[in-house]
Amino acid sequence: MFGNPSLITRIAIGKGVGFLFGLAGFITLPYFMADAGWMLRWGILLWYPTVGAFIGVFGVFTWHPVLKLPMPWWFRAPLVGAWMNFVLTFFAYEEMAAAMIAFFGPAGMMTSPFWFVLEGAIVGLVIGFLATRFGGEGPETVAQ
Repeated sequence: MFGNPSLITRIAIGKGVGFLFGLAGFITLPYFMADAGWMLRWGILLWYPTVGAFIGVFGVFTWHPVLKLPMPWWFRAPLVGAWMNFVLTFFAYEEMAAAMIAFFGPAGMMTSPFWFVLEGAIVGLVIGFLATRFGGEGPETVAQ
């Protein structure tokens, strides 16, 4: 079940690494944003394991069936991470905008909450690398 290649291993690694990123956000958020509520902190803690699970599952697809193009891990994982944080920014725009102002100041260059999309791509790249390295990729991860 946890052999290589294995979909379960990919998902477990994705969720584990995502949990570490979420835990880092959960712990450090009050230092950067003193008025961060518990809902925001718990949301960050639980968001990144979800992103990691999606990246782990998406590792089965190494070929785009419509475009007929290969989809290597270094393309798939940042794409999923960026997309998930893009959706998160739409759902929690006000909280993300307040966080960016707290992090970089009101006159900072990076006050747009859509910078979280880049952060999602970077986190996705790290998760994708580790999930592929230790869990494999492609259809062979789903053993019959």
